[in-house]
Amino acid sequence: MTEKNGVTTGRTGMWRVWLHPRVLTMLFLGFSAGIPILLIFSTLSVWLREAGVSRSAVTFFSWAALGYSFKFIWAPLVDKLPLPLLTRMLGRRRSWMLLSQFSVIIAIIWMGMTDPTQSETSLVFMALAAVFLGFSSATQDIVIDAYRIECVEESLQAMLASTYVAGYRIGMLVAGAGSLYIASWFGTSRELYDVGAWRMTYFVMAAVMLVGVVTTCLIAEPDETRTSSYHYSAPQYLRFFVLFLLAGTFFAACFFLTAPLAVWCKGQAAQSFGVNGRILGFLVETVRLFLALAAAAGAGWFAVRAGLADRDMVRESYVEPVHDFFVRYGGKTAILLLLLVGFYRISDIVLGVVSNVFYLDMGFSKNVIATVTKTFGLLMTLAGGFLGGMLTVRFGVYRILFLGGILAAATNLLFMLLARSGNDVTLLTVVIGADNLCAGLASTAFIAFLSSLTNISFTAVQYALFSSLMTLFPKLIGGYSGTVVSAFGYDTFFLMTAAMGLPVLVLIWFAGRLVGKSEE
Repeated sequence: MTEKNGVTTGRTGMWRVWLHPRVLTMLFLGFSAGIPILLIFSTLSVWLREAGVSRSAVTFFSWAALGYSFKFIWAPLVDKLPLPLLTRMLGRRRSWMLLSQFSVIIAIIWMGMTDPTQSETSLVFMALAAVFLGFSSATQDIVIDAYRIECVEESLQAMLASTYVAGYRIGMLVAGAGSLYIASWFGTSRELYDVGAWRMTYFVMAAVMLVGVVTTCLIAEPDETRTSSYHYSAPQYLRFFVLFLLAGTFFAACFFLTAPLAVWCKGQAAQSFGVNGRILGFLVETVRLFLALAAAAGAGWFAVRAGLADRDMVRESYVEPVHDFFVRYGGKTAILLLLLVGFYRISDIVLGVVSNVFYLDMGFSKNVIATVTKTFGLLMTLAGGFLGGMLTVRFGVYRILFLGGILAAATNLLFMLLARSGNDVTLLTVVIGADNLCAGLASTAFIAFLSSLTNISFTAVQYALFSSLMTLFPKLIGGYSGTVVSAFGYDTFFLMTAAMGLPVLVLIWFAGRLVGKSEE
């Protein structure tokens, strides 16, 4: 039996761990992290569908959350850059946490003040607000993840992951089911759309984010960061920030300037190859995205060579965290682990993008969606999360990862039954119960797995890299989920999402063989 930070980690003390202040803190921070994501995904998709926006356009809005997939780019900025006054008052982690939470509140209010039906320009403003929300929420995730890993020892990470998932899901319940209930109460429906109802709903969600603000003000900095010092000068930090802005500008310019060419290429592919042209369209968008990333990286490289930013600072921020990971695990094992990180949640994320649109198309009302998929679904997710935490501690990370991978693929097949049955609330309840229980179990094991890969010396950057990679390819594919459904139907789409999870099992098996012996 061992003890650190006042926490008993032996088996006899396992149940007392749930009441430890650090563990309870993660419940409230998880809640704060869970609020924004559905305001970009499912809740926003219901709003846009009620407003008459096409299904394909609605699912493309999921790309507004790609900030979650590229947060590793500005994670070093969050890790290295002190904030005027705030860092001195609150410390490294809490200062950035508070700034990101206020940014989330501003973005939600911005979305609430926008009417997507007013004009094409207003839809663009809604997209910009959603992008800002995704960026702010991803920044909050960077800080919370770093705080979670630094505040307790590795043996307790599964427990913190459980309460974090629980809080995250409660936040998603409030932003999902809660927002749908509130919107209905204010009087909007698919038959009688009322933008004022949705505006007030988003304003309420902005107020709910104050839970995270209060928590940030009350908690203490992790012990590991109290001794950290910002050993660069103010001009160096300023140049580092300018370097980030320059790279971001080149990324945005390349991405948006290539949009007309991408549209032309996709149009030609659709005319020449029909349904297969949609796949080529996905490849076009993927190439466009990576070209923009290459442009940003090139601009950053030339800026460093020209002396715009301190070379040692850039190396310490971007190169050393990656180098450390490959040194610790070796090249082949590191690549295998990164592939596992990038594709483990592909089945869940791709299906989740279109889930609320699917429920509406099946004829379920917003209240049924809120009650079954959000409220009941939350309870099952919490049960799965706590079960996953205890099983991970008992049997090891890789065994529960494998179990979660099997269950994630299997439960996606249940949605095929629902697609064939139509408006069947009983079957919907069964499907949601099974899916969310398994998702909670798998998510807890996966968070513990990501935490175990992280070196405490590079907490924010490495975890941001892992969690960004976790969502990158699933969200790129998920942006085309509405197009796939329109082309092939829901049955084929759900079968495809289940099949996507099968190669993941092979990755888990190989990863377990290479690095899983220590878990036993």
